[in-house]
Amino acid sequence: MLKYSGKKTWLAAVIGVTVIAALTGCGGGSTNKVPGQGELVAPPKASGGTNAGTVAAKRTTYPLKIKDATGKEFTFAKAPERIASVSPAETETLYALGLGDKVVGVSDFCDYPAEVKSKPKLGSIVKPNEEALIAANADLIMTGVSMPTPTVEKLRELKVNLFKVEPKTIDDIINNIKLMGQIFDRQEQAEKLAASMEADRKKVADAVKDVKPEQKKKVFIEISPGWTVGKGEFIDELITAAGGVNVASSEKGYVQLSEEKVIAANPQVILYPKNLVDDSSKKNMDQLIRARSGWNQIDAVKNNKLVGVDDNMMSRPGPRITAALVEFAKGIYPDLVK
Repeated sequence: MLKYSGKKTWLAAVIGVTVIAALTGCGGGSTNKVPGQGELVAPPKASGGTNAGTVAAKRTTYPLKIKDATGKEFTFAKAPERIASVSPAETETLYALGLGDKVVGVSDFCDYPAEVKSKPKLGSIVKPNEEALIAANADLIMTGVSMPTPTVEKLRELKVNLFKVEPKTIDDIINNIKLMGQIFDRQEQAEKLAASMEADRKKVADAVKDVKPEQKKKVFIEISPGWTVGKGEFIDELITAAGGVNVASSEKGYVQLSEEKVIAANPQVILYPKNLVDDSSKKNMDQLIRARSGWNQIDAVKNNKLVGVDDNMMSRPGPRITAALVEFAKGIYPDLVK
């Protein structure tokens, strides 16, 4: 197995507790038994004058009943005014929906867009600071894939209004954005954002649609030193949607692979997070990959097909995920995707 110091720091920076939970046992298996996104209990009606029913006129009618990914039912009498987020993906969504001025606190990992850095910090994405959460006095606190359901339930005992989403696919991510648009009465912005993301997805699908199965390139993605992702996660879907074949597709979830298996798979393209630096060696992923014994015989290394993608963009299931899809496709098929 590939082993590196600072492993948990790498994993937390790239994918949050999705991997850490598997290592420490703190996830309680919750990621496999909750739905990908919340569920409308009572679908909101469109209102707003003569153009009701068009995107521009969509307004949420309250009270609104919605179940989150844990199955808890929420009833919103009006759009929440004070919002906190302990999930970077959901923080990005709030800002993309024009709700930045209503955000009263974020996790220590939330750093996009730039203005979020000045917001009060509420602790980690795995287990936030309880005192800070209570002090934020938020009407609603958003959390996502990084927080295990047992932690959510424990925090709810403190009487904080915690709403969890758990997207596993691109469709889940887009649906969550629309759901948040309904909760916060930002349906017009959510629909426009979803349409933009769908346009990204269509651009890629159209570009790679003529690639025959036997021509599809084999892809290895290393999300942190020695770690990759198999079936059942949105990063694997990004590879597939970009027209590639994930060489770790026989695995499930986030896994540690041996160097020998990667060499034997002989990927034609290697994707990696370009912003990360190894804690021990101070080398970036590109340098680590090229320096490994025997990896100079892998087609991707021999042909210089190592592609760095922004680590937060590709690991956060939020509004930038289809931009990551475009970057994946450009890296795999540069002649097809511009």
